[in-house]
Amino acid sequence: MKRTLSLIAASALVALSFNSFAGGTHSGGHGHGSEESAIGEPGKASKVSRTINVDMADTMRFTPAAISVKQGETVKFVIKNSGQVKHEFSLGTDAELKEHYETMKKFPDMEHDEPSKVSLAPGKQGEIIWQFTKAGEVKFACLYPGHYDAGMKGQVTVVKK
Repeated sequence: MKRTLSLIAASALVALSFNSFAGGTHSGGHGHGSEESAIGEPGKASKVSRTINVDMADTMRFTPAAISVKQGETVKFVIKNSGQVKHEFSLGTDAELKEHYETMKKFPDMEHDEPSKVSLAPGKQGEIIWQFTKAGEVKFACLYPGHYDAGMKGQVTVVKK
């Protein structure tokens, strides 16, 4: 009996260590480094022309959920989690967000180290500075399991200059 409990405890520790490695940090892989992507590029604080406050709530909604910017504009998003559970604000194309959502389902404790994403604990605030270099639509979403499916998404319309 003692040996069985020891084996169960050891197995649990091994499983937890694999989970922490798998969850790790998530950087790269989506083209959001210093190079320009389909949704723009990380912005410089000195170039910010406007600040947009975004609230994330446990109603699985962003406020505002529709944002309009001008092509070339650099925006500072100040994002606040007013809910009681963790939420994230992740910019991307539909395909990027869906791909990342599938990864988040497998590794829900994933930490982000990308300029286009911020994960926030309840009551916390963060920011993203982004330059919208191309006209069109840029999506944003919370990719924690269940949140995206519940409708926690929005859109930035980038108006051609």
